[in-house]
Amino acid sequence: MLRLYDYLPSQNGWKARQLLAHLELPYEHRLVRIFQGEQHDPAFLALNPGGTVPVLEIEPGRAIAESNAILAYLAEGTPYLPADRFGRAKVLQWLFFEQNYVEPVIGSLRYWTLTGKLERNAAGVPARRQRGQRSLEALDRHLQTHDFLAGTYSIADIAVYAYGAWAEEAGFDLAPFPAFRAWAARVASQPSHLATRHPYSIDPDASRDL
Repeated sequence: MLRLYDYLPSQNGWKARQLLAHLELPYEHRLVRIFQGEQHDPAFLALNPGGTVPVLEIEPGRAIAESNAILAYLAEGTPYLPADRFGRAKVLQWLFFEQNYVEPVIGSLRYWTLTGKLERNAAGVPARRQRGQRSLEALDRHLQTHDFLAGTYSIADIAVYAYGAWAEEAGFDLAPFPAFRAWAARVASQPSHLATRHPYSIDPDASRDL
């Protein structure tokens, strides 16, 4: 059985949980207490030398790290990853976009805001706010003429939604982006959508630095 190593407040973890729910795949759920340092245990580092969650263990000794790589693996041969060359490339385009312009920008600001770490990271805030605003502008521009990022609902939408849909929690105003907001609503209306999110407040140690 698949085994997912996860941290519930992580939207990267949500990505994997969401696709597993869409695909109705059974899996064992293993929680990693990242603020207690469990991601640095030798056994976990053997699965992912980078020491981050989520990690999907396929079978003993075979594991995949990085949320978007997990999405690509699970989506192979399903409607969530196109079979044709161009369609796959378009999905990859948005997965790369998410990892460059959404998760490290909007995701970081959201994390700092929700865990009380914004002031201690103040030096990195202005540049991230500027990049985040440009990212939302680009997404809204594209979604004015597309229902979903790569044509049909795919892992590209799951990836970008994970942090992008909650940009207001990072201090962004989504009112100027109606196409983006309409897209987020379409994603949320998909069958088996995981609407429940887990706040950092469930972890009493979340205010610590990793």
